[in-house]
Amino acid sequence: MRKAIVLFLFLFQMVLVRAQLVQVEYNYNNVGDCIFGAHNQSKTPLYLHMWFTNLEYTSFREELPYVKELDPGFNALFTLARESEEGAPQFIFEIKTFRSDPVPEVDLNFPYLVPFSPGTEIKPVDVNSIAGFWGPEEPKGWKATGFLAKQGMPVFAARQGQIVEITGASRTGNSQTWYNTLTNAITLLQPDGTLITYKNVVDKNNDLKLNQKIQAGEQIGEVAAGANELVLVIYHYSLTSTALQFIIPSFLTEPGKTEIVNSAQTIKVVHLDEVRGLEMTRKEQRQYLKK
Repeated sequence: MRKAIVLFLFLFQMVLVRAQLVQVEYNYNNVGDCIFGAHNQSKTPLYLHMWFTNLEYTSFREELPYVKELDPGFNALFTLARESEEGAPQFIFEIKTFRSDPVPEVDLNFPYLVPFSPGTEIKPVDVNSIAGFWGPEEPKGWKATGFLAKQGMPVFAARQGQIVEITGASRTGNSQTWYNTLTNAITLLQPDGTLITYKNVVDKNNDLKLNQKIQAGEQIGEVAAGANELVLVIYHYSLTSTALQFIIPSFLTEPGKTEIVNSAQTIKVVHLDEVRGLEMTRKEQRQYLKK
């Protein structure tokens, strides 16, 4: 059996820093088919974009563009079947990896929850800057949603997601694995492949863990000391642009009403079970909503 392991460079587009976080390997079986897999060596999911620049004695039958979410560890990919008596598949391929889905199907009308305690009256606020999101310069075309808040107010997940980064008052570790450079922030990977960062939030009791699944309406922390607003930034990477793509979400502002919020409003927070349960499994609905 012939085995080849190819190391590729991980392109983190925000800072154009390269790190070897994904290892793609392929093995030929005894009939000449080529079986592909990938190792994600980071602690959180990555998205792999893979394409072939040359193919011989086979064909690539996966949906294009080929984008695969990689959990930490080993991930099975696909098989190139031998289609010629002249030899086993021969190929040249390239990859890029991303921290979000680079081709997400975003529903702009999805009802996000206002991320505070139900019954609380909350006022949205215009966000004038997200300086510090990645270094001193703001990303081009940024968008964010803000709410006036006080230190210690409980903060709840606006949508289901998977914890991918938790930062306190300072940052440590390898900067090549950071999702942004904010402090006092929590970032989740959402079911549609986008990322959401909650700025000015702390996990005071260290209840959260990387890769933990969080349900909509579940508490993720509290407003950090010295903060007077909570800022939500929703974004994703793209196959066609080096710039981040930002999303303005719609929020559930009252039963039956979903809208983009503005600073002229005062919202009485509602967390309806039918909205909280939209992305839950039946088992999760029974566990969290008692249904």
